[in-house]
Amino acid sequence: MLRDLAGGERTVSQLAEPFAISLAAASKHIKALENAGLIHREVRGRTHVCRLEPGPLASAHEWLSFYQRFWTDRLDVLERLLREEEARKEPPSKETPND
Repeated sequence: MLRDLAGGERTVSQLAEPFAISLAAASKHIKALENAGLIHREVRGRTHVCRLEPGPLASAHEWLSFYQRFWTDRLDVLERLLREEEARKEPPSKETPND
């Protein structure tokens, strides 16, 4: 639903349409997104129109980016250590004289 909202405003019906869920279930999901501050819902007559609130997603992206860099650095070190350990375990190659 958030991906759909990235393209612009959508009604609750439009957001529910691609999913095999009832309109009531979609409304509950949308309410959870609204409570999380990820979307804003506006009532226009009998239609509920939703739009994306990108601020919280930008904050989440920033937080996740920090940990991505953190774990990437740690995993690079682990990979190097494992390669070094594997290289130490390999038996020395036997060279044959060229006589």
